[in-house]
Amino acid sequence: MRLSQHITQLTGNGSDGWEVFYRARRMIAEGHAVTELTIGEHDILTDPSILAEMDRSARGGHTGYAMVPGTDLLRDTVAARVQTRTGVPTTRDNVLITPGGQAALFAAHLAVCDPGDVGLYLDPYYATYPGTIRGAGAIARPVRTLPQDAFHPRAELIEACAEGAVSLLINTPNNPTGAVYGAETLTGIADLCQRRDMWLISDEVYDTQVWEGHHLSPRALPGMADRTLVVGSMSKSHAMTGSRCGWIVGPPEAIGHLINLATHTTYGVPGYIQDAACFALAAGEALEAQVAAPFRRRRALAMLVLGGQNTVGLLPAQGAMYLMLDIRPTGLSGTGFAHALLDAHAIAVMPGESFGAAAAGHIRVAMTIDDARFETALRTICDFATTLAGRNAAE
Repeated sequence: MRLSQHITQLTGNGSDGWEVFYRARRMIAEGHAVTELTIGEHDILTDPSILAEMDRSARGGHTGYAMVPGTDLLRDTVAARVQTRTGVPTTRDNVLITPGGQAALFAAHLAVCDPGDVGLYLDPYYATYPGTIRGAGAIARPVRTLPQDAFHPRAELIEACAEGAVSLLINTPNNPTGAVYGAETLTGIADLCQRRDMWLISDEVYDTQVWEGHHLSPRALPGMADRTLVVGSMSKSHAMTGSRCGWIVGPPEAIGHLINLATHTTYGVPGYIQDAACFALAAGEALEAQVAAPFRRRRALAMLVLGGQNTVGLLPAQGAMYLMLDIRPTGLSGTGFAHALLDAHAIAVMPGESFGAAAAGHIRVAMTIDDARFETALRTICDFATTLAGRNAAE
């Protein structure tokens, strides 16, 4: 029987980018000790107070169908958070609660792309982006960013790819690069979207993890509130990855149609999860800072370790929970280096090529293990790269 192209073409007949991760997990299942620096999973658990609220709500009976758009309380809480942080008037009519940020990304593209439309995304990209666009029936078109720009986008490069496009997907703070887009970059993107009458889909799930500069939501720029869909999530900000609670913020008309979509697809998020999210958001910036603190600390540690050698290049890690490392002096691709590192030292990292052609010759390292093991792993990576670079230079 034939399967739909929506399913069979999600990865464009290519790799899904997760081979090293899958291989590392097989090794672990076979009993091997592997240092995992692959996925963005916190090494701290969801705060006990949040879990206690989840338990209280579930035992109190909030286990049936919740309102599909989200509870009024959570939509109001998210709206207040967004308005406070961006200055843009926001009410519950601007908010749809979704089962995590990934569901929000998919719904956002379904909202703005018809089959055959072009959806732009920046390369390097989070590994699901092109498949998400294809899953919505659109044509996924990458826009290359450059290592010499620390992977910050150039408006003229987006312009060169924008013919026929109806949407642009951006992510700041960025996974995998750690880039935090500044006002000049975002203003250029906003101007382009307005001139070409494009939607902007802004993935802001790392907005609480900013180490340099500050987070600016493009929805706050002049003329952008009516053409921007913002994706947010509890996953990274509150270490609630498995709770699957996110949101889309956008114009009320778009949100109304997205609520209709949710009725026909996910049918909402469990009420006890939403109650726990309300509790977590009410804890304010102190809890968010507590969740972010290990990554801020490990970034500083990485800068010290990598500053003591000259083989592995560290791109400016301005935000998020990852490091993008340049290993091109070794003569290997990111994929080749990642597999060799796993073979030689049982350390698993993500190849840059998992995130697009622009990141070739790089690896992404997740800062998601305790400080001592993280430092040891980084030193091993640097020593391994130095050995390989020496061999490459001698050939």
